[in-house]
Amino acid sequence: MTEKNNALPILELDNLKVKVGGQEILHGIDCEVKQGETYVLFGPNGSGKTSLVMAIMGAPAWKVTSGKIWFKGKDITKVPMSERARRGIGMLFQRPPTVRGVTTRKMVEIASNRRANPEALASRLQVTSLLDRDINHGFSGGEIKRTEILQLLAQQPAFIMFDEPESGVDLENIVLIGQAMNELLGNETDPQQKRSGLIITHTGHILKYVPADRGYVLLDGKIICSGSPMKVLKQIEENGYERCRKCEK
Repeated sequence: MTEKNNALPILELDNLKVKVGGQEILHGIDCEVKQGETYVLFGPNGSGKTSLVMAIMGAPAWKVTSGKIWFKGKDITKVPMSERARRGIGMLFQRPPTVRGVTTRKMVEIASNRRANPEALASRLQVTSLLDRDINHGFSGGEIKRTEILQLLAQQPAFIMFDEPESGVDLENIVLIGQAMNELLGNETDPQQKRSGLIITHTGHILKYVPADRGYVLLDGKIICSGSPMKVLKQIEENGYERCRKCEK
């Protein structure tokens, strides 16, 4: 893990509890992401990873029943989703919807407030041919991920959440997605200009292409341990997630 002692948190979760459909999914989450760093949230399917990022994003179905969400030092627990996006939170969804009647080009223009050049951005992700098609309609898994990243490049958020970026894509697309994520996070530019990120994964494959500073493990709606992301991943690969429960004791 790369230590940056002077880095302040861009995101802080304080004893966060979240319900979906009346059922509590997250049971008191305490964690942070520091400015300019990328963290990884590991966990098996059904552990609450997507619920956590949806709660951070402010999706209405995910109800915060206790605790606080702090972004850039301000309490955003009750701030609506649209305002969180305006303040600088972006997200790559695991399963984004198909939107008929709205083209990818139009979404890029909206995300950038008409400041971005759609063709220039799309060419970097090899999705120029998708600009004038309805959002995600008939797209492959890799095309969906790349056009989602295209919208994030247009938005230029300060903090980006990537929900299972390697899910449903082949090796070639994982390489392209990894390159795009590095560009978006600023990993290949001035270290002082790096954006903050949170990568959600249960396989860890994306870490072959995107470096990270710290890893958390989420099980049964609780964060049970943290540490160097590659060491945590190695432990999971060798012993499975159940071994991580020893961190609770």
